[in-house]
Amino acid sequence: MRQIGVGGKMLDRNVVDTEALPPRERFGMWLDLVARTAAPLRMRSAHADDFTARAEIIPLGPIQLVNYRYPSLDAVRTAKLARQTELDYFLLALTTTGTGASGQAGRQSVIRPREFTFYDGSRPHQVSHEGEQGGRQLATSVVALIPYGALPLPPERLAPLLAGRMSGTEGVGALLAQYLMQIAGNPEQYHAADAERLGTTGLDLIATLLGRHLVAEDEVPREVRRRALLAQVRAYVQRHLGDATLTPQTIAEAHHVSVRTLHRLFEAEETTVASYVRDLRLQRCRRDLADPAQAHRPIQAVAARWGFADKAVFSRAFRAAYGESPQGYRAARREQARIVNGSASVVNSTSPY
Repeated sequence: MRQIGVGGKMLDRNVVDTEALPPRERFGMWLDLVARTAAPLRMRSAHADDFTARAEIIPLGPIQLVNYRYPSLDAVRTAKLARQTELDYFLLALTTTGTGASGQAGRQSVIRPREFTFYDGSRPHQVSHEGEQGGRQLATSVVALIPYGALPLPPERLAPLLAGRMSGTEGVGALLAQYLMQIAGNPEQYHAADAERLGTTGLDLIATLLGRHLVAEDEVPREVRRRALLAQVRAYVQRHLGDATLTPQTIAEAHHVSVRTLHRLFEAEETTVASYVRDLRLQRCRRDLADPAQAHRPIQAVAARWGFADKAVFSRAFRAAYGESPQGYRAARREQARIVNGSASVVNSTSPY
């Protein structure tokens, strides 16, 4: 196992990759890894003679994410192993490729790509996962490990969801699936200082998804529901930022809430809905204006790309936010680039190498 992190800036990650070993030793390494986890399992695989697998474990404050890639496998957590558990965990598993199956508490489900299954790691269960093309391709999944007590719902209320299927392609499930895959697939894009907040947001979305499937949303604390809805709204705004018709009214309608509810949602964020949209648009415009690859693009086209239909309105907003006009900002960045590139040319031309 190796730990990844640069100067404490990136998210901490522990990576296990069996390719570092000879083929015949790989499955044994994987069994040893699983035996040392919070929920050890008995495992078997048709690919035990060459088990090319990888697990990337990402601690996120209240939860952990594990990004898995492995050949087809079958696993069982026996009653004896369950009694040996030191820490009690729930697991929410998102199948990303291949076909999975889960069984717990007398319930069995087949899990397709972009579907979740939920189970209690402290109780006996069975899981299997087969890659595509009859197992010839690797199977992949993203699993969230959630300690008992982290969820605002008691274990007995969650029992009806064990080994069930939940969609990851619509509603809160789609947002959660996208969120988990983005972090698990691109952990280098986030800072260690973000881990706690990323984990809290993920936990809020998980609690909301489980509450919806229990048809017991009222049991999810109000603040958890508020943060989950806020995450949905933010994701929606970022997807539709270039739409000039994006307004508090259209955002509220898309989320089936009143405009008043939407405004209350942002009160705790010390901003308004309109200000949040405007600030995001200005950030995108400033980024594009500083990009040398977009120097040919007219300023009005940059503004229109991010939802500013009126050039004068955009110029006033940009100056108010950054203290200079869009034209002045772009010109200053061009001059900085010219100076830097000119200096680099002089250094390179005088280099003896």
